[in-house]
Amino acid sequence: MGRAFEYRKAAKMKRWGTMSRVFPKLGKIITMAAKEGGLDPDMNPKLRTAILNAKAQNMPKDNIDAAIKRAAAKDAADIKEITYDVKAHYGVQMIVECATDNHTRTVANVKAILNRNGGEMLTSGSLNFMFTKKAVFVFDKTDDMDLEELELDLIDYGLEEIEEDVEPQENHDDKAIVRIFGEFTSFGELSKALEDKGIEVKKATIEYIANTPVELDEKQLEEIETLIDKLEEDEDVQTVYTNIS
Repeated sequence: MGRAFEYRKAAKMKRWGTMSRVFPKLGKIITMAAKEGGLDPDMNPKLRTAILNAKAQNMPKDNIDAAIKRAAAKDAADIKEITYDVKAHYGVQMIVECATDNHTRTVANVKAILNRNGGEMLTSGSLNFMFTKKAVFVFDKTDDMDLEELELDLIDYGLEEIEEDVEPQENHDDKAIVRIFGEFTSFGELSKALEDKGIEVKKATIEYIANTPVELDEKQLEEIETLIDKLEEDEDVQTVYTNIS
């Protein structure tokens, strides 16, 4: 995604941070991680990351604890990750990540949203060559942080790119942040290296980055953002990645 689009999405996600519909989505990921690798975050890196990202969205501790406990319940739902390849207008392509305990329900809902908003579901794997999976970490930039030195320190752990950006704030006093990218297979090594350096990561994810971004005018972008909003309103949809620059 382009930085301008990321900026708008970041602003929207900040507003969504206290909205009740976001917490169930985060809870699914926590439950899924706990069921897969155990209930102890210290022994389960995937769970530790899921908790970190939930805290970044201001998810209350009680909600996080409840999501972990659900993984241990005998009747815990078997939640699976599913991705759908999507084509929209103006050459826009999307990877839609879902977490669901009912594949039939999820695919039906996603198809219905696409049909109503100018999208089309493609054969699974159709967009593999259009996107590259990357490990992405975001953290605050401190006054004493030397990005060139940090880049040199992290190259051996799989770092590919480092950039400074801003995070929108409600008071319009943008906060300086650092975003780093690496091969998705280096996620664990980069996460550990940042932890060893005492850097408090605000976001740690595996993301799909477009290889060939497309540019849209304002009217086209509004139309596509409407489709994205409708998809993200579905309880099973976790994230929508696009090739918008």
